Amino acid sequence: MAFLVGLTIAVVVGALGRLSGMERQRAYYTTVTIVVAHYYALFAVIGASTQTLVIEALAGLVFAGAAVLGFRSSFWLVAFALAGHGVYDLFHGFIIANPGVPAFWPAFCLSFDLAAGVYLAWLLKSGRMPANHPAP
Repeated sequence: MAFLVGLTIAVVVGALGRLSGMERQRAYYTTVTIVVAHYYALFAVIGASTQTLVIEALAGLVFAGAAVLGFRSSFWLVAFALAGHGVYDLFHGFIIANPGVPAFWPAFCLSFDLAAGVYLAWLLKSGRMPANHPAP
Protein backbone atom coordinates (compact mmCIF):
# COMPACT_ATOMS: atom_id res chain seq x y z
CA MET A 1 0.00 0.00 0.00
CA ALA A 2 2.83 2.41 0.83
CA PHE A 3 4.25 1.94 -2.69
CA LEU A 4 0.91 2.80 -4.26
CA VAL A 5 0.41 5.87 -2.07
CA GLY A 6 3.94 7.13 -2.82
CA LEU A 7 3.43 6.63 -6.54
CA THR A 8 0.04 8.35 -6.43
CA ILE A 9 1.41 11.35 -4.56
CA ALA A 10 4.31 11.62 -7.03
CA VAL A 11 1.78 11.72 -9.89
CA VAL A 12 -0.21 14.39 -8.04
CA VAL A 13 2.93 16.48 -7.38
CA GLY A 14 3.92 16.20 -11.06
CA ALA A 15 0.41 17.06 -12.26
CA LEU A 16 0.18 19.98 -9.83
CA GLY A 17 3.52 21.31 -11.03
CA ARG A 18 2.50 20.91 -14.69
CA LEU A 19 -1.06 22.31 -14.39
CA SER A 20 -0.10 25.25 -12.17
CA GLY A 21 2.93 26.14 -14.26
CA MET A 22 5.22 25.86 -11.23
CA GLU A 23 7.40 23.18 -12.83
CA ARG A 24 8.51 25.76 -15.41
CA GLN A 25 10.48 27.29 -12.57
CA ARG A 26 13.71 25.39 -11.97
CA ALA A 27 13.23 25.72 -8.24
CA TYR A 28 10.16 23.43 -8.17
CA TYR A 29 11.85 20.03 -8.41
CA THR A 30 14.96 21.34 -6.70
CA THR A 31 12.82 22.22 -3.69
CA VAL A 32 10.99 18.88 -3.81
CA THR A 33 14.38 17.12 -3.73
CA ILE A 34 15.66 19.20 -0.81
CA VAL A 35 12.50 18.56 1.19
CA VAL A 36 12.35 14.80 0.64
CA ALA A 37 16.05 14.53 1.49
CA HIS A 38 15.44 15.84 5.00
CA TYR A 39 12.47 13.82 6.23
CA TYR A 40 14.82 11.34 7.86
CA ALA A 41 16.21 14.21 9.96
CA LEU A 42 12.67 14.96 11.09
CA PHE A 43 12.23 11.32 12.04
CA ALA A 44 15.45 11.49 14.04
CA VAL A 45 13.94 14.35 16.04
CA ILE A 46 10.79 12.29 16.57
CA GLY A 47 12.96 9.37 17.68
CA ALA A 48 14.79 11.72 20.08
CA SER A 49 18.25 10.83 18.83
CA THR A 50 20.68 13.72 18.51
CA GLN A 51 23.44 11.54 17.07
CA THR A 52 21.06 10.16 14.44
CA LEU A 53 19.85 13.69 13.69
CA VAL A 54 23.38 14.78 12.85
CA ILE A 55 23.96 11.75 10.61
CA GLU A 56 20.60 12.17 8.86
CA ALA A 57 21.14 15.90 8.37
CA LEU A 58 24.52 15.24 6.78
CA ALA A 59 23.04 12.60 4.48
CA GLY A 60 20.24 15.02 3.57
CA LEU A 61 22.80 17.69 2.78
CA VAL A 62 24.44 15.40 0.20
CA PHE A 63 21.18 15.16 -1.75
CA ALA A 64 20.35 18.84 -1.18
CA GLY A 65 23.82 19.80 -2.37
CA ALA A 66 23.38 17.72 -5.52
CA ALA A 67 20.00 19.39 -6.12
CA VAL A 68 21.45 22.89 -5.71
CA LEU A 69 24.41 22.04 -7.93
CA GLY A 70 21.99 20.68 -10.54
CA PHE A 71 19.87 23.81 -10.26
CA ARG A 72 22.93 25.89 -11.09
CA SER A 73 24.26 23.63 -13.86
CA SER A 74 22.59 20.58 -15.41
CA PHE A 75 19.10 19.73 -14.23
CA TRP A 76 19.91 16.08 -14.88
CA LEU A 77 21.69 16.17 -11.53
CA VAL A 78 18.40 17.11 -9.82
CA ALA A 79 16.67 14.15 -11.49
CA PHE A 80 19.50 11.83 -10.43
CA ALA A 81 19.46 13.21 -6.87
CA LEU A 82 15.71 12.69 -6.58
CA ALA A 83 15.77 9.16 -8.02
CA GLY A 84 19.00 8.46 -6.11
CA HIS A 85 17.25 9.30 -2.88
CA GLY A 86 14.76 6.58 -3.76
CA VAL A 87 17.61 4.10 -4.02
CA TYR A 88 18.92 5.44 -0.70
CA ASP A 89 15.49 4.72 0.82
CA LEU A 90 15.89 1.10 -0.20
CA PHE A 91 19.11 0.76 1.83
CA HIS A 92 18.55 3.39 4.55
CA GLY A 93 17.55 0.96 7.28
CA PHE A 94 20.73 -1.05 6.74
CA ILE A 95 22.92 2.07 6.88
CA ILE A 96 21.40 4.23 9.62
CA ALA A 97 19.39 3.11 12.65
CA ASN A 98 16.68 5.73 13.09
CA PRO A 99 13.98 4.79 15.62
CA GLY A 100 11.67 7.60 14.48
CA VAL A 101 11.18 6.29 10.93
CA PRO A 102 7.66 4.91 10.47
CA ALA A 103 7.59 1.34 9.17
CA PHE A 104 5.84 2.38 5.95
CA TRP A 105 8.21 5.25 5.15
CA PRO A 106 11.00 3.57 3.17
CA ALA A 107 8.53 1.97 0.73
CA PHE A 108 6.50 5.16 0.42
CA CYS A 109 9.51 7.41 -0.10
CA LEU A 110 11.18 4.94 -2.48
CA SER A 111 8.16 4.90 -4.79
CA PHE A 112 7.66 8.68 -4.58
CA ASP A 113 11.32 9.53 -5.21
CA LEU A 114 11.79 7.09 -8.08
CA ALA A 115 8.54 8.11 -9.79
CA ALA A 116 9.28 11.83 -9.41
CA GLY A 117 12.88 11.37 -10.55
CA VAL A 118 11.83 9.34 -13.59
CA TYR A 119 9.18 11.92 -14.46
CA LEU A 120 11.73 14.73 -14.22
CA ALA A 121 14.13 12.73 -16.40
CA TRP A 122 11.33 12.26 -18.94
CA LEU A 123 10.68 16.03 -18.94
CA LEU A 124 14.37 16.63 -19.61
CA LYS A 125 14.74 13.91 -22.24
CA SER A 126 11.60 15.01 -24.10
CA GLY A 127 12.75 18.64 -24.16
CA ARG A 128 9.74 19.82 -22.16
CA MET A 129 12.20 21.21 -19.61
CA PRO A 130 15.66 22.55 -20.46
CA ALA A 131 18.48 20.60 -18.86
CA ASN A 132 21.01 23.42 -18.71
CA HIS A 133 20.89 26.48 -16.54
CA PRO A 134 20.15 29.57 -18.59
CA ALA A 135 23.03 32.02 -18.90
CA PRO A 136 22.73 35.07 -16.62
